[in-house]
Amino acid sequence: MAAAKKAVLGPLVGAVDQGTSSTRFLVFNSKTAELLSHHQVEIKQEFPREGWVEQDPKEILQSVYECIEKTCEKLGQLNIDISNIKAIGVSNQRETTVVWDKLTGEPLYNAVAAPVSPGPSDPVAVVPSGSSVPAAGASSVWLDLRTQSTVENLSKRIPGNNNFVKSKTGLPLSTYFSAVKLRWLLDNVRKVQKAVEEDRALFGTIDSWLIWSLTGGANGGVHCTDVTNASRTMLFNIHSLEWDKELCEFFEIPMKVLPNVRSSSEIYGLMCLGDQSAALVGQMCFQDGQAKNTYGTGCFLLCNTGRKCVFSEHGLLTTVAYKLGRDKPVYYALEGSVAIAGAVIRWLRDNLGIIKSSEEIARRGGQSETHCGLGTPRRPLFYLLVNNLKKSGKKLAKEVGTSYGCYFVPAFSGLYAPYWEPSARGIICGLTQFTNKCHIAFAALEAVCFQTREILDAMNRDCGIPLSHLQVDGGMTNNKILMQLQADILYIPVVKPSMPETTALGAAMAAGAAEGVGVWSLEPEDLSAVTMERFEPQINAEESEIRYSTWKKAVMKSVGWVTTQSSESGIP
Repeated sequence: MAAAKKAVLGPLVGAVDQGTSSTRFLVFNSKTAELLSHHQVEIKQEFPREGWVEQDPKEILQSVYECIEKTCEKLGQLNIDISNIKAIGVSNQRETTVVWDKLTGEPLYNAVAAPVSPGPSDPVAVVPSGSSVPAAGASSVWLDLRTQSTVENLSKRIPGNNNFVKSKTGLPLSTYFSAVKLRWLLDNVRKVQKAVEEDRALFGTIDSWLIWSLTGGANGGVHCTDVTNASRTMLFNIHSLEWDKELCEFFEIPMKVLPNVRSSSEIYGLMCLGDQSAALVGQMCFQDGQAKNTYGTGCFLLCNTGRKCVFSEHGLLTTVAYKLGRDKPVYYALEGSVAIAGAVIRWLRDNLGIIKSSEEIARRGGQSETHCGLGTPRRPLFYLLVNNLKKSGKKLAKEVGTSYGCYFVPAFSGLYAPYWEPSARGIICGLTQFTNKCHIAFAALEAVCFQTREILDAMNRDCGIPLSHLQVDGGMTNNKILMQLQADILYIPVVKPSMPETTALGAAMAAGAAEGVGVWSLEPEDLSAVTMERFEPQINAEESEIRYSTWKKAVMKSVGWVTTQSSESGIP
């Protein structure tokens, strides 16, 4: 029997989407933006001490290999020729910090996470087919809080009338960003100190680590990052688009360990783009004033401010949105980051054991769920939370009920935008004898929406023109309950694309549009029309404001719970 003929679909573009909790590889048709196939692998997080969050850089790299291999197998089963993949984009968690040995490719410490997102956050690499990928580095995850005393010591050295760090970077001095994580590694990890002394150490965010590995690693790998990831390190001048000597001296970071900075869409054997910037491109927010919110481990709301660098007066970050070519102009954005979004559902599952699995939830349907008005015996609340339901938002909201006055502030790592309050910790308040786990779980969903409202309010005040609707993407947007709650709490429509993988799509678009690849046009007339689902507010404005003002009261109760932990060091 003759072999089946391979389907010819025109140029294809792949995208690695490396996030805090999982890695995915997705392949798109560059002519239609259709998602053809994908594979996902969950990533472990390690918590060696309270407030510390780490990941294994080798596991992250291996997950990328596995996702690419499995996706290619699936394409083969669909009779699609994988030789048509012309470029690969890489989107990654942004602030997570990795240090590795450039001679051996070995990590010098685990990745240290940013204290959350989402990251989202991720760069985009364009890698020619057949690139070799060896092992590599050490890192620090963005959710990590070990650097709080480092931040406090550094803040004492900034003159009150001359915050040169924020004016050059657009960022507040915070545990969130990479510079303080790198400073901690240099102060506390002898292997890192020794490698720097011997000129063996390389630093990067996850994009740099993956790109270096995917382009040869110790055998000539390219050490680079793009402007969007560089702008999240607190070492990068967002005006000159270069590593800043004064900032590096302030943090005492040797510039020789830093990657070369590139645009977000060009070939160096690769191309880089931060994950939230990728989502901005994937949502086609190319115009001044367009905004999107990505719901993942954290939430990230970005508003395109065009070629103007706008500084927030209401607790938002000024960041580089994208630079889609070596000779193309840079575009900026205002960003608000919510540390805990999807992570709160994972916390309910892993820490409290409220959620086990969607299958067990579907079987259980116990009395406590039905008695709180949150579902039928066959459809308890947790089934509704976890599964993508095919019902109207209005019917879902009615079926699930409310939190019955319970408010959950998931400030596990402090409060991020717009407060930037590291002393905050998570609280659950408004409890009565009637409160049960259903109400707490529902309050956790509401918390995601309230935090987004706080950032949207700050953005509206900074921009001067309120958003008329909110474009959304990310895995959590499959939850129609959440999307309806978000529309009710914002009191504006929420608009969701039918294909929610816009971060990966944006990475693929930037990769496919790179000079020398040229298989994806970003001209407005060439962009495919996207089908949208719209969620309209279903409650009155007064009720929305009452719920929001009560949330603000709960937030104030969460502040001032902790002082600096004394045990930051202790690493040999």
